[in-house]
Amino acid sequence: MANPNPEIKCTKIFINNEFVNAVSGKTFPTINPSTGKKICDVAEADKADVDLAVKAAKAAFDRKSAWRQMDASARGKLLIKLTELMERDLHYLASLESLDNGKPYASAVFDVHGSMNALRYYAGWADKISGETVPSDGPHLTYTRKEPVGVVGQIVPWNYPMLMLAWKWGPALAAGCTIVMKPAEQTPLTALYLCSLAKEAGFPAGVINMLPGYGPTAGNAISIHPDVRKVAFTGSVEVGKIIMAAAASTLKKVSLELGGKSPLVICEDVDVDEAAQIAYAGVFENMGQCCIAATRTFVQEGIYDAFVKKATELAKSRKVGNPFGQGVQHGPQIDETQFGKILGYIEKGKKEGASLEAGGIRVGAEGYFIEPTVFANVTDEMTIAKEEIFGPVQSIIKFKTLDEAIERANATTFGLAAGIVTKNLNNALTFSNAVEAGSVWVNTYLAVTNQAPFGGYKQSGIGREMGKEGIELYLETKTVCIKLPSKV
Repeated sequence: MANPNPEIKCTKIFINNEFVNAVSGKTFPTINPSTGKKICDVAEADKADVDLAVKAAKAAFDRKSAWRQMDASARGKLLIKLTELMERDLHYLASLESLDNGKPYASAVFDVHGSMNALRYYAGWADKISGETVPSDGPHLTYTRKEPVGVVGQIVPWNYPMLMLAWKWGPALAAGCTIVMKPAEQTPLTALYLCSLAKEAGFPAGVINMLPGYGPTAGNAISIHPDVRKVAFTGSVEVGKIIMAAAASTLKKVSLELGGKSPLVICEDVDVDEAAQIAYAGVFENMGQCCIAATRTFVQEGIYDAFVKKATELAKSRKVGNPFGQGVQHGPQIDETQFGKILGYIEKGKKEGASLEAGGIRVGAEGYFIEPTVFANVTDEMTIAKEEIFGPVQSIIKFKTLDEAIERANATTFGLAAGIVTKNLNNALTFSNAVEAGSVWVNTYLAVTNQAPFGGYKQSGIGREMGKEGIELYLETKTVCIKLPSKV
């Protein structure tokens, strides 16, 4: 069912339920990372287009609009209808994602299902958002209302284009907000097509608006717009800081899901083969382009050499190639910039004394393919152990005691995720309580679920997505106090 040449159906800006050209008439190319060649040109939004989209979203949020007058349960039904259309077009969406993003087709299918599940989860929340009565002092009836924030700006990354869209559309729409979104310029195609499905599902005009373009223009215009009440961003720490500063000009709410340099601690009481498999999946998922990737693999000294051997075998066995190829597990990096950055980090690892055990080189003559890479004898001060590479590079670090591993795991400005593999319950609980990370996994990794909050400590972000906390990001709390008769 995979189609390496899917028809490109949507390339224009989506505003007020219509696909339109950019006001400037400008376009930009989206590139196939498997070949480095252009797929198509896409309309390039900038400030003028953002102004139009925000105007449409603001009108759709008016208290007398069809969207605001809609029953909460009806919002949930629209989200369910959208997932039904995604199910209908599953293979087209997955093919489009593989083409534009480079992830293997099977991974793209998994992402479509994950996106549908996230939207379904929040569809169930739509009619379960409620306030509470408050036993306040005096002759008063006091209660709270949970109300949608209003127009929200959302900026999503290129590593999981559909999934990150669903993580942001789901809670915002369930809450009753309206959306102005900018997809990553590297991967706009599935986001635009999903807008066509949202229109087909019956979302009113102006509720969802999509603005493909660049961060300094479209992204900045969203972040500073006075009628955008909240901005949500997933991406790098550097850009997150820029967005937060821009949002400060109008004191809008901000939620940020940023980078990581996540530690995975492997204790010597484990089965080495099983532990190596957990670490392998944790670092090479999505070609290493994953914010929670377990790129700092701490291994206790008693099993260190055996672990390095097994990790090297696993990396060398990983099949790299065209994402539509049979059995391919590992596609290209997203673009030439990221490709060069990753190779630069690999060179730094070698120069700073780490032992290259596997990979480290380009695959093929075209596209942005890099072999899964394993470094051993990595120390904490090395660049590859400190900075987020966002590529297929595993750094294996030796430790003696759990206390030492915890201290070293926490010695970072990041705090998105962490994991431990151990058969000792005390080790698991001690680590889980002590490590500074928003998600901690024991004897597993990458176990992200719709029902549980996701986000980071320190410079890995502000706020939590998913679960009940995810919908709170899109709600205001209003307190209402009514004077009662003195005698009742």
